[in-house]
Amino acid sequence: MGDVTFLIAATGGSVFTDPTFWTAMAFIAFILLAGKKIWGALAAGLDDRAAKIRAEIDEAQKLREEAQHMLAEFQRKQRDAVKEAEGIVAHAKEEAERLREKSEKDLEASLARREQQAKDRIAQAESNAVDEVRAAAASLAIAAARKILVDELDDKAGTELVDDAIKALPEKLH
Repeated sequence: MGDVTFLIAATGGSVFTDPTFWTAMAFIAFILLAGKKIWGALAAGLDDRAAKIRAEIDEAQKLREEAQHMLAEFQRKQRDAVKEAEGIVAHAKEEAERLREKSEKDLEASLARREQQAKDRIAQAESNAVDEVRAAAASLAIAAARKILVDELDDKAGTELVDDAIKALPEKLH
């Protein structure tokens, strides 16, 4: 402190006349003026950076919302696809069941037709057999009657039989 007092005494006792004081004041004024500009530039840089960060955050938020929207859309599409697949499977099962029932009915109808055809063939064969037996019996009866008539009937009796048959003919034809 003694040096400062000496300096003040040596300069005439006033602080305003001391060059160290004015150098310090000039330095403080320079710091204040330069600091204001530096602070302004620094604040502007920080504001720009904050605006850029805010814009990036907004963009990220938009992208997040868009991604959530797309996720919801894909989930909806997946649910729709699952429902459609279930519908297709259910329809296929119904169609398979319908085809199975139709096939069973067609098989039953085919078996019934074949059974009826077999019965008809059997009945036809029986009818043919009966007709053949009747024809054979009639041929046999005619042959036997001819033999009896030829062997045992004389001309007069034969003529009477022919006359009776001719008389009975109109009745048998109507």
